Amino acid sequence: MAMKIDPKAREQMKNLYGENRKIEGVFDASLSVSVENGTFVGKKADGVLSFKGIPYAKAPVGNLRWKIAQPPEKSQNFYEAYYFGPSPIQTELFSEYGSLYRQSEDCLYLNVWKSTDDITSGQSNESGTGTDSTEGHPVMVFIHGGSYGWGGTSDPLYEGSNFVRNHPDIILVTVGYRTGILGFLDLSFVPGGEEFPDSANLGLLDQIEALRWIKRNIAVFGGDPENVTIFGESAGGGSASILPVMPEAKGLFRRSIAESGSIALTFSRKECANLTKRLLKKTGCKSAGELAALTEEEIKAVNEPLNEYNNFPMRDDVHVPLDLYEAYNRGDAKDIEIISGTNADECRYWIRELGGIVPYMFMIPVLFDNNMLRLTLDDRKRAIKYLLKEKGLLGWRRTSFYTDLLFRVPMLKQSELHTKSGGRSYVYYWDQPSGLKYLKACHAVELAYVFENPECNVFTGDIFDEKLSRSVADLWADFARGKPLEFEGENGRAFWPVYDEAAKKSLRLGGKIEILEDNLPERRKRIEPLLRYRFNGYYAELSFRIPYIWQKIFELLILLAFLGLIVWMIIHFING
Repeated sequence: MAMKIDPKAREQMKNLYGENRKIEGVFDASLSVSVENGTFVGKKADGVLSFKGIPYAKAPVGNLRWKIAQPPEKSQNFYEAYYFGPSPIQTELFSEYGSLYRQSEDCLYLNVWKSTDDITSGQSNESGTGTDSTEGHPVMVFIHGGSYGWGGTSDPLYEGSNFVRNHPDIILVTVGYRTGILGFLDLSFVPGGEEFPDSANLGLLDQIEALRWIKRNIAVFGGDPENVTIFGESAGGGSASILPVMPEAKGLFRRSIAESGSIALTFSRKECANLTKRLLKKTGCKSAGELAALTEEEIKAVNEPLNEYNNFPMRDDVHVPLDLYEAYNRGDAKDIEIISGTNADECRYWIRELGGIVPYMFMIPVLFDNNMLRLTLDDRKRAIKYLLKEKGLLGWRRTSFYTDLLFRVPMLKQSELHTKSGGRSYVYYWDQPSGLKYLKACHAVELAYVFENPECNVFTGDIFDEKLSRSVADLWADFARGKPLEFEGENGRAFWPVYDEAAKKSLRLGGKIEILEDNLPERRKRIEPLLRYRFNGYYAELSFRIPYIWQKIFELLILLAFLGLIVWMIIHFING
């Protein structure tokens, strides 16, 4: 059970909410943009103009549930763009502030931030699809994380004002997409499922539809539609790794930044089936048509017990390749420049998600023993050797094992194959710690640094290095600009080199910013042979009939026997 939700967080998100209305009267034209689906009026504050809650597709409700997103209707109406659109349907989670915002199936909205230094009355061309200018500003499009089951653009972590204020030539966009049972549900084997052929990967296809809207309309915000960089963290990082090899996304962006997410965060068809079967059992539905007839309230209710079993994108061989490593190896993404990286202690993030250090230290060996059942004898020896070579408590050694298995080593292999096939990959290693107990450099700790939002301390705690934040944000912005990636090291300005199979150079981001030569090579070598098993953290069918549980049962029996002996001795002593 995760930590309790802070009432202050709930109140903070409640205060953000409002509904954008149609404008009938006079408005400030200098704060407006005209795009294909209407004229939207934003808000100006401290040198930044924001447009929130712009729909990029038709609402995926009614007969569009579990269907691929459709472009929005063209409109000449005028609308407010003051408030974020609703978050996708999800359970509330203390670490996902977007889950505390209003939720709805109608969740396909995006937000734009731009500097007021470039305010013009944006107008689309006659076709209503923006201008053809290629002289606009670099565009950065953020895809939020949340394990493909949570999250939303309203999360204060992703507020773009500070980033744009410090990088006024950047147009920043954040996009919402369907998550959980509405965004990643395989209906292919359910009677009537042929009517919903894309249901297993709708969240990714939503992101592509948002990128299409951006391509058609971003010029009126001052952006260059030919210079788009996508970036994301966790599920967003996974998306930023998968989209480059999806044929539907070709030509929609030039660069990608994947933070703590790679092509490893995908499911097989078999793994995806578990959620569908659970949904059918919970609802009593016998067909896809019956599921589609459920009300939104019924969907919300059934999602409560099912959200923790949410799917990752499915390797369906239609939208997502069956072998994503091979897709990178054959050069499917070679025209995209990519930054990828992971944090030194990714898996410590789940200490709080599981309810604290005690349940975490219980569950990680359960996952380990289950995963060992899939390995050959030689590969089990490799895994055991990894643990024996690490230092510290066994629980922390297993934590390092999963940080490498699920995050760091898949990312390194992806980057290596990308460069080998003709692309350009840059790799970072984040080791700036959180100030929260046990977490160290955990998953998501870098987000407040990237967006330059130090007040958002849900992952950072009381530690925040302003200089590091500016350095990282500058690197991300320079990458989007297409500039050489320079940083200020101990010996002056230096360049971030491309990651390749030979040199394996990466950039350390933390107390020091420096180039690392083949970081942690022995750990990488022990994990690489295990990548063929496609481990992804899947836990929906964990068995408790494993050595670790039998060991704990045996230890408990010994303890009970010992306590029983002590009680018998005390009673015997009292009775003389």
